[in-house]
Amino acid sequence: MSTSAPLARRAAVEAAGTAALVAVVVGSGIQATELTPDVGLQLLANSLATVFGLGVLVAFLGPVSGAHFNPVVTLAAWFTGLRGRDGLTLREVAAYVPAQIAGAIGGAMLADAMFAEPVIAFSSHERWAGHLWLGEAVATAGLLWLVFGLARTGRAHLAPVLVASYIGSAYWFTSSTSFANPAVTIGRAFTDTFAGIAPGSLTPFIAAQLLGGALGLGLVAACFGRPPRTPTDQAVPAARPAEESAPTS
Repeated sequence: MSTSAPLARRAAVEAAGTAALVAVVVGSGIQATELTPDVGLQLLANSLATVFGLGVLVAFLGPVSGAHFNPVVTLAAWFTGLRGRDGLTLREVAAYVPAQIAGAIGGAMLADAMFAEPVIAFSSHERWAGHLWLGEAVATAGLLWLVFGLARTGRAHLAPVLVASYIGSAYWFTSSTSFANPAVTIGRAFTDTFAGIAPGSLTPFIAAQLLGGALGLGLVAACFGRPPRTPTDQAVPAARPAEESAPTS
């Protein structure tokens, strides 16, 4: 991750990038439902748009902020010290996480406005079931395993392609359609459309994502051992996902 940009600029990039990601997820979901009544095709369109959008955003903005777009990735980067021996500071975490959440909400509102939907309308789509929470834990664990595994092995330059590809596949192999991102999950509560999630369903989803993040870091430690002692300035994308699934990210 680049350390040269001022913190205010990096936080702004995190907000803008997360907003763009959620706009892609929500907007493509709305477009898909308007174009076809087939739920499978809707999910396919939603997932493909998310894959391309996420890949572009990570490649484009990663050199500035690390392209986290995800509080779980930011917290994990702080916990593991991925940016260097001392890792992210709490001040940086305190700037990134609110920026990501605000950006996600703004992105959902923007998507609704573009499609003439109510700009602020809380979702009525209940997602309350144990198998969905398990899907979120699995999706987030896999995302953290991939992101930090790439950084640990010096292949973070592959993140735009691999992270986007993972999110796209997780749309389909997880029961929850892989939100895997607390900020994106909160943002999607602000749209009563295809990709939405009811506010009452947020807490267990976010808890499952945090648990999955911890499990993902455990997989990184088990597979790659202790982190290197030398600082690294490679990008650490976060994903998605908002990798959204028709209802995902």
